[in-house]
Amino acid sequence: MLKITPYLELDTEANHLIDHVNGKNISLTFSESAVLSRLLTSSNSVCSKDELLSAGWPDRVVATTSLTQCISTLRKKLDPYREVQLKTVARRGYQLHVSTQSHVKMLAVNDAESMRAAIVNVSLMVKVSGIVFAVFLLLLAWYFSDYHKVSQNLSRWSSDKQVELKIGGVTGEAQLLYKDNAPHLHPSMWEKHLDSDGDYLTSYGGFNAFVATDGTNYSMAICPGDDKQCSGNGLINITSVDSEPAGLNMKDFAELSKKMEQRIRYNRIMLPESEEGVGALIEHHYHADVYFPVKGELLIRSDISMSLIYDSDTTGEFHSSTCITDEDCLTTPIKYKIRGKFKQYSETIDDLRVDAFQVSVQQKDLIKPERLNASAVPFYRDLRKRDIKDEELYFFRIYQDDKTAVWITPLFGQVTAWYKYDKVDI
Repeated sequence: MLKITPYLELDTEANHLIDHVNGKNISLTFSESAVLSRLLTSSNSVCSKDELLSAGWPDRVVATTSLTQCISTLRKKLDPYREVQLKTVARRGYQLHVSTQSHVKMLAVNDAESMRAAIVNVSLMVKVSGIVFAVFLLLLAWYFSDYHKVSQNLSRWSSDKQVELKIGGVTGEAQLLYKDNAPHLHPSMWEKHLDSDGDYLTSYGGFNAFVATDGTNYSMAICPGDDKQCSGNGLINITSVDSEPAGLNMKDFAELSKKMEQRIRYNRIMLPESEEGVGALIEHHYHADVYFPVKGELLIRSDISMSLIYDSDTTGEFHSSTCITDEDCLTTPIKYKIRGKFKQYSETIDDLRVDAFQVSVQQKDLIKPERLNASAVPFYRDLRKRDIKDEELYFFRIYQDDKTAVWITPLFGQVTAWYKYDKVDI
C-alpha cells in the first residue's frame, strides 16, 4: 500500500486507488497502477518514458502512444484530487507532484496510534469531525467552482492521436482532437467530403492542420504552407454536418469561397492601425470563415468574429458575432451576437496546451432573416436554440501565433477553425 496524500492511497496488489474521504475505490489497469507506483517510488523526481514503459508493460514492446494514453487516463482519474499533479517534463519524461500543503486533513485509517487516540480522546474525535466537515465544504465549493466546470469540459476531450490526410494533392499529418471517445476517427471521415484533390495545395509545399470531432460534426482547420508558424494566407475551414459525402471539389471550392467572401462581408474589422500605445484598450480580434458542405444543398458559410478585451491577466469582455449566408444569397444574413464576461484558464488536453475561456453570457441578439433557403434552415434552428438557452459557454484556444489561432467554438455542436488574428487599439 503506497500513500499518496493523507487520504489517498494506491493498492498495488488490487490495482486501485483508495479514497478515504469519499469511501470509494477507483479501479486502475495493471499498467496504470504500475506506472503510478513507479512515479511514487522512484528515487529520481522525474521518470523517463523508457522507465515507465518498462514498469507498465514488463517483457513487452509497445509504442510510446500506449504510455501517452495511460498518462492521459491517469490524469483523468486523479483529476478530482487537485493537490496531485501528473506533470509532463519536456524531453525528460513525467513527474508526480503532490502538494505539501494538502487542502484535506484527516486521520489515515491504517494509523493504529491515531485510531487508539481517537477512541480514547473524545475531543480529538470532535476535532476530526470538524476537519472532515470542513473538508466536505471545501470539496463542495470546489465541485461547483468555475475552474472545476472548465476542467470537466476539457476532460471530455483527447488529443493523443494524429491522422494522415490527403488534401488538395498534398499529404500531411493533422493533430486530431476528439470528444467523449468518438468512435469514428478514420481520415475518411474528413476526406470523404472532398470530390477531387487535384493539385490545389501543391504550390504551398504542404500544410499544417487540426482536425476535430465531437462525434457528430467533423471539422478541418488547414493552414497552407510548410512553415511551422502559420502565415494566415489561404486558410481553409470545412465542417461536415452530414454523413453522406458532399462531393466538394477543392478547386471549385477555392473559387467559390473567394467570391462569397468578397461579395458578403459582415464581421471583419476595418479600423486602420493606430500608433502603439495610443489606444486606451486593446482588442484581440479573431476572424474565420467556416464552410458547411452538404450533398445537393447550397454551400453554407459562417462568418465568425470573436474579440477579447482584457481588464486583467485572465478576465475581460468577450464579444462574438456569427453571420450565416448561402452561396446564392438566397438567405438574407442570419446573425447571432453574444456579449459577456470571460475567465481564462491555462490547461492541457493530454500534452496539448490549451487556453480555456469560460464565458458568462450577458447579452444575446439574434437577427432573423427576411428570407431563408432550405439549406440554411438547420443552422437557423441551431442559433434559435442558442438564443434561448445560452447562459454559459466554453471556448478553447488550442493554437496561437502572431498572425493566427485555432479555436474550438460551441457553434453547431463543436466547430474547430483556423482564425486570422490581429490586435486593434480602441
